[in-house]
Amino acid sequence: SLAVLGDKGANWRPKSYGYALGGCKLKLKFPIVKLLDYQAKWQDLEESTNPFAIMTMAHLTTMMTQGKPQKRQQGKWDLVRRLLEKGYDQEDIRKLFRVIDWMMTLPEELQQSFEEQLNRYQQERQMPLLSHMEIRGMQRGSVQTARESVLEVLEVRFEVVPPEVIEAINRIEDVSVLKQLLREAIAIASMVDFQQLLSQSQANS
Repeated sequence: SLAVLGDKGANWRPKSYGYALGGCKLKLKFPIVKLLDYQAKWQDLEESTNPFAIMTMAHLTTMMTQGKPQKRQQGKWDLVRRLLEKGYDQEDIRKLFRVIDWMMTLPEELQQSFEEQLNRYQQERQMPLLSHMEIRGMQRGSVQTARESVLEVLEVRFEVVPPEVIEAINRIEDVSVLKQLLREAIAIASMVDFQQLLSQSQANS
């Protein structure tokens, strides 16, 4: 198993978990990936064409701009423009855009300004990759959008998502759980590891 840590605490790096019950003890040791560490590797993320890079940048920018909506708008625009210019195929652009849009929520006025900027950019470069209806159709913050974001990250990273994983994610109603699964999906090593994590999440709920 691999633990993906998406928190702000630079020094919080748990590598084991254990408990005792009825005279029995259980201890689990696991490797970790700390997304915050990638902040020092920002240039590497910018140069990478791996979808993991742009999703990690979205996560870090979301953390860095908490309570700073204007900076978040600029960060969101920089990431989406990079997404459009990286040479991804159209389907991957749509999926990654949905993830960025859901993670990096903006006040309505700034969101409208962002969408207008995006539409102008596409028109100027004749890049109709995201229609106005698609952009406005995002139900930001909804449970369904959260589910779709997790599944889309898994599809981009592993191509095939097992039906039982889709079914399990579609049963989750807690947005906070889905946000944690999204962070895990960004960096987890394999679909098998994600399935194990999902099983643990279901057992704890």
